[in-house]
Amino acid sequence: MHTTNELQLLLEMLPQEIGQSLYHHPQRDALVEVVLDLGRRPEARFPNQAEYLSEQVVTQGQLQDCTDRVGHFGADNRAGIEQTLHRISAIRNRQGEIIGLTCRVGRAIEGTIAMIRDLVETGQSILMLGRPGVGKTTALREIARVLADDLNKRVVIIDTSNEIAGDGDIPHPAIGRARRMQVARPELQHQVMIEAVENHMPEVIVIDEIGTELEALAARTIAERGVQLVGTAHGNQLENLIKNPTLSDLVGGIQSVTLGDDEARRRGSQKSVLERKAPPTFEIAVEMQERQKWVVHESVTDTIDRLLRGNQPARQIRTVNEQGQITITQEIPQVPLGRRTGRGGQYSTPSTPTLKRHAAGHVLPFPQRVETEPLVIPQPERLLSDWEIDAIPPAQNNSETSLSLYPYQMSRSLVEQVIEQLKLPVRVVGGVERADAILTLKANLRKHANLRRMAEGYGLPIYAVKANTVAHIASTLQQALGQEDKSVEPDLESSESAYSGDEDDEWDALEEARLAVEQVVIPKGQPVELLPRSAHVRKLQHEFIEHYRLKSSSFGVEPNRRLRIYPA
Repeated sequence: MHTTNELQLLLEMLPQEIGQSLYHHPQRDALVEVVLDLGRRPEARFPNQAEYLSEQVVTQGQLQDCTDRVGHFGADNRAGIEQTLHRISAIRNRQGEIIGLTCRVGRAIEGTIAMIRDLVETGQSILMLGRPGVGKTTALREIARVLADDLNKRVVIIDTSNEIAGDGDIPHPAIGRARRMQVARPELQHQVMIEAVENHMPEVIVIDEIGTELEALAARTIAERGVQLVGTAHGNQLENLIKNPTLSDLVGGIQSVTLGDDEARRRGSQKSVLERKAPPTFEIAVEMQERQKWVVHESVTDTIDRLLRGNQPARQIRTVNEQGQITITQEIPQVPLGRRTGRGGQYSTPSTPTLKRHAAGHVLPFPQRVETEPLVIPQPERLLSDWEIDAIPPAQNNSETSLSLYPYQMSRSLVEQVIEQLKLPVRVVGGVERADAILTLKANLRKHANLRRMAEGYGLPIYAVKANTVAHIASTLQQALGQEDKSVEPDLESSESAYSGDEDDEWDALEEARLAVEQVVIPKGQPVELLPRSAHVRKLQHEFIEHYRLKSSSFGVEPNRRLRIYPA
């Protein structure tokens, strides 16, 4: 890692005897901050200790000399030294006079985000959490430079306290080609965030310390406009945001929902439960526990849902050693006592260890070459969480092991028809967390780089289908089950042409049904009539709507026969 810290300029701002003492100090390069309080001895703070720099106490004249050498103090009582990253914070008495200074050393460290560079390059919004002093602002500064210089993106930094890009009108070179917008007063930060999107067409917005409800709302507005958002928030862990009513919107917002008797019995919970109101503003969250140890949540949605159900989320721990070697540890939480660990009705015990998967070395993107055979990533045995177990239906045939399959950007109804007609021991699930394998098109392996990372993160194999047709899906499923010699039945062959010819119409019909359900039927409680469709397409719509536990019926006469969806 390369470090730039302009420490000499900070030492020249301090009183002469204090600056000289620090200049010859053996731990000068590790200095964190200098504290000058009126009537007390000056103090230097290092990562693991603090020590006094003089036997003489700080005088009002010394404080005045220091403030004269720095820039103007804003409404947040912060100032800086122009063209540097150092931050000077003031403590005032009741009359508004400065009686204390905290002189914090600012450093630009290249390479500090090596642990999460693969996540930064995905284009997803990232939220950084951690206690003060752990390096959140330093990480933001490096992320802005990497996105602007290495990935050639239009990056705008909302720099409320001039802490990311330094004091003065010219930003510090540490942010690279990224642009910086200053904020006149801290309470206007949310307005500047919206102004940046409307006026400067950024691809990425970088914001430090999201701390108010207006700023959280502005962040959601930015994310919904398709702009990548990288920011920090107050809190050490993701659980802190759930309990914070001001910032809970960053993780989707929390609401109390009353379940019906059947649903509460199925979940094994009380009738009043907490659920997420909306998709999270940030797709990825990083908890910076230490400078060399970060905990990554690659899916904030899954983590929040698990926490609200009382389950421990799966954690990915990334560490880096002194040689720069990165280690990734994937932890899968154990099932609580009394919960089943499989379909046979076995029970876990408190001594069941947490499973971990280690991957040493730098995090590198997966190669873009597509294998001619289905890619199979070895899957370790894993323990199921409460809600995964509840979603497992009773086994239909104990003689065969059922394969749970998650179709990634494929026609679910088409996959289910192949499974039904071939009578394969496979069932389709709605989430990757509940799956034993992922089924997707080979084209998706090229277009979606994060797909393989997701598969490796959950330890799942990927089965690639050449085309979204019955014959190709059947062939791939038979290979996955070791049934390559089983021929495709004639009715599948005859139906393939109908599917391939009407595939666009099917997708349009299913998308129409999804929008009607999610935007009208569920939120407004109103019935909706869909456009006229063929009998085959209406059947697919019926099956699709059943997944929402809603009822639908066909009415009218051909060729204007159409579907009507009813609220629950």
